[in-house]
Amino acid sequence: MAKEEKETPEKKKIPTAKKRMKQNVEQNLRNRSFKSRVRTAVRAFETAFSTKDKEQMQSALSSVYSLMDRGVKHGIYKKNKAARTKARMTAMQKSA
Repeated sequence: MAKEEKETPEKKKIPTAKKRMKQNVEQNLRNRSFKSRVRTAVRAFETAFSTKDKEQMQSALSSVYSLMDRGVKHGIYKKNKAARTKARMTAMQKSA
């Protein structure tokens, strides 16, 4: 028969580990919410691009710029990702 496994008592969580787990959950929710806002702004820009609405495209582009820069400042996005995204959108706008 199979060997009997000893029941090990569950380890007690250290208060600092509990705190980090709580912080991680909160930060994860905050980051997901922020990334969702960025994706919505990008989608708004792409919609304006497809309809060739210059005014709406410009306002959507400025909101994407603002959100991406804020995301870099808060450490949600890396600097290069923000630069790449902004460059691609600017190129799209110029081609319209």
